[in-house]
This record gives sequence, C-alpha cells and structure tokens, in this order.
Amino acid sequence: MTGVTMSAVDTTAVVLGLPVMKTDLHSDLLSMVWVIMAYLLITTISTTQVGRLGDMFGRVRMYNLGFALFTVFSLFCGFSQNSTELIIFRIFQGLGGAFIFANSGAILADTFPPNERGKAFGYNGVGWSLGAILGILVGGAFVTFLSWRYIFFINVPIGIAATLIGYFMLKEKSPRIKERLDYGGLILLGAGLFFILYGISNITGSGWTDYSGLEMALGLLLVFSFILLERYIEHPLLDLSILRSRILTASIFAAFFQSLATFAVLFLVIMYLQGPRGFSPWSSSILLIPGYILGGVVAPFSGRLSDRVGARIVATIGLSVQILGILIYLTFGLSTSVYVVVLGAVIYGSGNSAFFAPNNSAVMSNAPPKAYGVTNGLLRTIANMGMLSSFAVAMLIASISIPRSYAFQIFVGAGKINGKLSSAYITGMHTALLASLALLVIAIVLSVLRGKESRDAPKTIQGTLNSKTS
Repeated sequence: MTGVTMSAVDTTAVVLGLPVMKTDLHSDLLSMVWVIMAYLLITTISTTQVGRLGDMFGRVRMYNLGFALFTVFSLFCGFSQNSTELIIFRIFQGLGGAFIFANSGAILADTFPPNERGKAFGYNGVGWSLGAILGILVGGAFVTFLSWRYIFFINVPIGIAATLIGYFMLKEKSPRIKERLDYGGLILLGAGLFFILYGISNITGSGWTDYSGLEMALGLLLVFSFILLERYIEHPLLDLSILRSRILTASIFAAFFQSLATFAVLFLVIMYLQGPRGFSPWSSSILLIPGYILGGVVAPFSGRLSDRVGARIVATIGLSVQILGILIYLTFGLSTSVYVVVLGAVIYGSGNSAFFAPNNSAVMSNAPPKAYGVTNGLLRTIANMGMLSSFAVAMLIASISIPRSYAFQIFVGAGKINGKLSSAYITGMHTALLASLALLVIAIVLSVLRGKESRDAPKTIQGTLNSKTS
C-alpha cells in the first residue's frame, strides 16, 4: 500500500506541477509532456525484467531496492536545474517504480493464499486512491504556496521510512529460479516504443512530417522485430508461454484494453475542465476527488467478493459501471453543472476500483508459483502499454480538434480556450470517449470469456487428515 500510495502521489502531483515547472525551468511544452512520458516508458519496458530479477534474487530484496532508487532519484528530480535533467532523473525514478510495481504483486501472492488475494489487492487499491487524493491536496498546496520541487522532496522521508520498514518487516518466501535477462528484447521494445511515442508527440506538436512518419515506421519495425525475437529465445522479455492459461490471457488483455480505454479519459476530462470550462488545475483535480474516495471504499469490497465468486462477475460489473461513467462524460458541454462532473467522477472511479482488484487477483491466483514476479511484470508491462498508447492518443485527438499549440497548453494546464475552440474541443472529446466505450466493450468480452476460477484455500495437513478420517 505504501508503494502504490507513493506512486499515485507522484503521478497526480506531477501533473498539477507541470505549468509551474515549465516556467521555472524555462522549458517548452513538449519537454514537459516527456516528464510524464519518460516515466511511463521506462516502467513499461523494464517491469517484466525487474520482476524476473525478483524471481531470481528475491522479491523482497528487489522491492526494497525499488524504494531506494525511487527515493534517491526523487531527491535528484527536486534539485533539477533544467528540463533535460528532470527527464533523465524521471527515467531512473521510473526504474525504481518498476521494481516496486513488478514485485509488489508477487509479494502479495507469496503472502496471501488464493482465496484471500482479492482482499489484499483491494487494500492495495485503497493505497492508490489515497495517494491520488494526497497528490492533489499536498501537490496543489506545494505548487501554490511553496515550490514544485517539494512534490519530489516529499517522497524522500516517506521512501526512507518505507525502505527501512520493508527491510526489517518483509521476509523472503519465494524460491529462487535460474533465468537470464533478455537484453536484446529490452533494447528492441524500448527503442520501438520510444520512436512510436516520439513520432506521435511530434505529430501532435507540429503536424505530420516525413520525419515523424519515419520515426513511427521505425518504431513499428523495431516492435515487430521484438515480437519475432521473443518467439525464439530461451528466456524472453515477455514469456508468452504463461498465456496458455485462458484465465491469465483474458485477465491480462482485459487489463490492456481497460488501460487503453480509460487512461486517456482522465486527461480528456481534466483538459475539458481546464480548457473550455476555465478551471484551474487545482480546481479541476478537486472535482475528481470524490471519485477517488468512493474508489477507495469500493476496492476492498470488490476484492473480497472476488475471493468468494471469482473475478469474472465482479470485474465485468466494474467495467460496466465505468461505461456508465463515460456515458455521463458524454453529456458534458459548455455549461454542465459541476455536480454532474462530480457524479461522473464518482461512478467512473468506483467502476475502476471494482475492476482493478478482482482482475489483478485473478492474474496472481492463476500464475505459476515460481513465476509470480514474471507474471506480475507481464501484467504491468501490457497494462502500461495500454496507458502509454492511451496517453499519446489523447494528445493526438486534442490536437486534431483544436490548434496544436492550444492542445499542449491545455494538456499541461497552461492555457484556457473559449468560443468556437471550446465547442471544437468538446466535439473531439466526445469522439475520443466513444472510442473508449468501444475499447471497454472489448475488455468486457475478455472479462466474461476468462471463465470460472477456483480459489480454494490450500488445505492444511491437519485438515487433510481430518477429511480422510471422516
């Protein structure tokens, strides 16, 4: 919970601080976008490998290493003197985040039996909601009254405490396995995703050019080469053999389409509030807090319910509730009441939490015990790919609807729009939301097709003897 809370605080607070960072560091809008993109990119390409390191050398050891890395480079981020330094330090901070995320799910799977993992992931979801709220409140206060640098400095005392507590409290319970790291796959996937995202961001900022087309084509070629490589090496970056289980495959790709559909929604709604509606970044985020609060309440209950009935029903209901939230977002116009905005956030946030805990517990409850780290890393890698793609598409859609310079300014909370531009953006937002609905329908189909799962508690020796005696 501490790990996901720190990450959520950092995520929401950084978004709030982007306009001030741009001014203070004398930077440009595209660099500020890469402050977020660099973090997501490195966590996406490294999560599976650091999960494998946990399987090889100890999940708790790698988890604590992640806290240490995240803490040290949070300090460096706070001392950054220009945008280049900040992006570089965010890359290393993201690497620490990958160590935390890749091994946290594996540690939960080591600690809790299958019939209690939904509850455990539910409380992990509480940590995320709590972190998002704290990020808005604390981050907004720092940006308004102190300095954006304290967004990163606040991680230092928390990270030191978490590292020490993890060192003394968490115990290794996983067997060691002998594997090798897939350096070739890591380089190919990382380079491919980078060129694709760089091409998309350039198209968003400057329009279509031959160079941006070549960048995207090169990225797609590298990703295709990565997929071919993974089929023939002994220890691939993405171990596709894990996906032979229907429950695992459906659950992981349900997470992908859910991330692809929904990560953009948050930013589209924030852009709507900051652009056409003229709210400040602080006020825009405050309107979304009720959704995080209810999401934190829903997560433990949905997790516990999935322990009893399995993930299929609960996760599918969560996705359906998210669709209802997006339908409310589709009613947004130039004069929509803030109460409708809050209602949409509450319904949308509760649906997200109702999906997250059951789906994650389904993955870890059906993963091979010796490969919890790799499986959790695979889940996070594929889900992060959805997040990255959704993030880039959101910017691209906004740039089609309104002039690119305004799209970037609204995205980082640095500009307001009115008149025809406001109507154009709302039209583009509605189009993007309709695309999100279609993607969520695919996620629902996968959630239903995962089938039933058994989460019986492992029998104790005494319980087995009693059963035989009876």
